[in-house]
Amino acid sequence: MALKPYATLLLLLLLLAAPPVAMAQRQELELAREYQGKGDYAKAEDLYSSLISEPRLFHVVYPDYLKVLLAQRNYKEAEKLVKKTIRQYPDIPSYQVDLGTVYQASGDKAAAEKHFGKLLDQMKAQEAIALAGAFMQQERYDYAEKAYLRGRELSGNPREYNRPLIALYAYRQKTQSLVPEILDLLQAEAQELAYVQNMLQNSIREEKDFDTLEKELLLRVQQQPDLLAYNELLIWLYTQRRDFYSALLQARAVDKRTHSGGTRVMELGAISLKNEDYQGAIEAYEYMVQAYPEGPYYLPARQRLIYARQQQVQHTFPVDTEKIRALLVDYQTLLHEVGPSAQKGELLQHMAGLYAFYLDDKEKAVALLQEATNMPRADANLVADCKLTLGDIYLLKGEPWESTLLYAQVEKSHKETPIGHEAKLRNARLSYYKGDFELAQAHLDILKLATSREIANDAMELSLLITDNTGLDTSSVAMAEYAATDLLIFQNKYAEALQVLDSMLVKYPGHSLTDEVYFQKARLYERMGNFAGAIENLQQIVANPRYDILSDDALYRMAYIYEVNLQDREKAQQLYNDLLVKHQGSIYAAEARKRFRKLRGDQPN
Repeated sequence: MALKPYATLLLLLLLLAAPPVAMAQRQELELAREYQGKGDYAKAEDLYSSLISEPRLFHVVYPDYLKVLLAQRNYKEAEKLVKKTIRQYPDIPSYQVDLGTVYQASGDKAAAEKHFGKLLDQMKAQEAIALAGAFMQQERYDYAEKAYLRGRELSGNPREYNRPLIALYAYRQKTQSLVPEILDLLQAEAQELAYVQNMLQNSIREEKDFDTLEKELLLRVQQQPDLLAYNELLIWLYTQRRDFYSALLQARAVDKRTHSGGTRVMELGAISLKNEDYQGAIEAYEYMVQAYPEGPYYLPARQRLIYARQQQVQHTFPVDTEKIRALLVDYQTLLHEVGPSAQKGELLQHMAGLYAFYLDDKEKAVALLQEATNMPRADANLVADCKLTLGDIYLLKGEPWESTLLYAQVEKSHKETPIGHEAKLRNARLSYYKGDFELAQAHLDILKLATSREIANDAMELSLLITDNTGLDTSSVAMAEYAATDLLIFQNKYAEALQVLDSMLVKYPGHSLTDEVYFQKARLYERMGNFAGAIENLQQIVANPRYDILSDDALYRMAYIYEVNLQDREKAQQLYNDLLVKHQGSIYAAEARKRFRKLRGDQPN
């Protein structure tokens, strides 16, 4: 039905300068609307039927009058009203659409469809937007689409009304129609890549829709290999799906063709590293080192390559100390190449962490950090980072007071910055380790509002752990023991931590921390290379409905261990599928889906 969004404003403007008789009509109109609002349609109809004869009020009265007639099922009078209006205003398509609406409301669907079809057949090319708008105003989106497509046909331009159709398909989430339409736009206007990405991001949510886009994109990339905008969109798509390796393959292919210096590959390396796709990051930086030995990214790529390998080694359990020593050799070699530059400080910091936490050479680590902070014109952020690492090493040595001092120094020197927030988070953890939960929460309450999402999330996670297990009806004794095991784990005292956790299961049966204890034990066994022990403890969580909060974490970790460590692909695939079915909203869903598809044997892109 034709709706006039500015009807009230129009009425007000008309009547402000109107004579007294108009004021009376305004009162009648307000009364008619009051009757209509109360459902007293007969009284409303009496008033509207007289008011609509006033030309100045016609466009204000018409929509409500038609609604009242339809509400009373007075279809004959409604049809008469609309046909009379069409004769008065033959060039306004919304009234034409109203006639079809009256037919449909009366139950004559065939007449309505015939009428709408006639409107489309008689439409002129320049009338497409107005007619489509009239259909959309009444939520007749299929006919709006037909109006645009008919207008395209009449214009002879295969891309006419491209953007309105994209908006319509996106709103209705008609992915099968949206994808070719939006890719046609990108083909003609490569500079619209950002617009295309934004529209797709806001309208595609289901996995099957991503599959549709990927399939169509791959086909078009093969058909038009020189259209780089398609490659860029494919890189974006793979990144959205957390398939960083496939994104890297595309980025490398584009870089080889364009000789663009590897900027896109470096970006993907950083994204892969941040998302813990260490192999993908390694391959990105290896490409940069090999492809651009004389380029500006060569030394940064060398450093990030070693760091990516370091992360991979540190997250492959049990950690191989020989690989740690090999990393130190690589860092030392790079140190000689970079000389006394800002990059040297970062290398020294990374080396210090390896010496302290994996080779138990804390003195060597401290000496390296002091060398980094004493460098001439050392960057303030680097100095702060080194102080945080030094604070960690003192905590490793069992000197928490020194750690607190260093964390506080960084917090003070870098207020309201990510580094300062990280320092506050480490002080919060230190208070937590010591069992001072009130002080820890004071820090965490501030950090929940941190601008860094990672820090805010970490703060929220620790805060919830404390809150859930130190409530008014819960003793904090068990929480204090659990926090102490976290410190033991930080200090690499795994055997001691396991003993405490085992004793907690006996001392506090049925405690709210039980699932956390099992999960912590599983992580410890995994780090120690006892994968059967890890699976056994994770199974305790998965099998018990009471531990639903950690159920998806446990399922994902079990699947990962079966896939990577135990090489049981079938079991891993089953567990990934269980996670996708039972925990569709899990933060692990995207990664689980990617791994499931790979194990299932889906063809690589």
